[in-house]
Amino acid sequence: MQIFGVDIGGSGIKGAPVDLERGDLAQDRHKVLTPHPATPDEVADRVGEVVRHFGWTGPVGLTFPGVVTDGTTRTAANVDRGWVGLDARSLFADRLGHRAVTVLNDADAAGLAEMTFGAGRDRTGTVILLTLGTGIGSALFVDGRLVPNTELGHLELHGHEAEKRASSKAKEDHDLSWERWAHRLHKYFAHLEMLFSPELFIIGGGVSRKAEKFLPLIEGIRAEIVPAELQNNAGIVGAAMAASTAATAD
Repeated sequence: MQIFGVDIGGSGIKGAPVDLERGDLAQDRHKVLTPHPATPDEVADRVGEVVRHFGWTGPVGLTFPGVVTDGTTRTAANVDRGWVGLDARSLFADRLGHRAVTVLNDADAAGLAEMTFGAGRDRTGTVILLTLGTGIGSALFVDGRLVPNTELGHLELHGHEAEKRASSKAKEDHDLSWERWAHRLHKYFAHLEMLFSPELFIIGGGVSRKAEKFLPLIEGIRAEIVPAELQNNAGIVGAAMAASTAATAD
């Protein structure tokens, strides 16, 4: 079975049909740049471009970098403020020709994919997935069940918002070495470990492809820390999974 997934990020919007039996992309993904400012109409136009690239006419799952409840976007940390309180599901459904649309938090989508097909499969206890990118997204699972919209990248850490200090964008903006960035990540992980006592951290986002450069530098954390197996495709896969679940429920 194939369902289309779209991952809306701070720098790029990417999507592809997903083979839900394998938990992998059925075709090479298509990516366009996220508009700036990332207003709802402009983003919806880019999403339409990605979906039309494949001639897709079925259900679509979409991620959003913020809190999403019942298809409505509640926060907008790294996109235009026009998203706050917006019925995003209706916006995308209208732009895509009134087809079935599901919208969920981007890190939650990545977490669903990793817990089913990737580094978190068959894991119990408390698992935290973190996507390190333009910001820091988070997905919290307890015995395989998702606690949605945690947004742990916005926790205050030593007087600063965590994602402003420890995201991969922060690494680039401050020209941090891998060692200095790993030191910041250690402080962040230690804070999360104090709050949640997880058994496992899964590290996603594009930088997960370079996990060997920074994960071995993070010491003194009790929990196991591993890179995401689906890497930067996890959001697409998780979005498609959510759309499939919604279609089944209907």
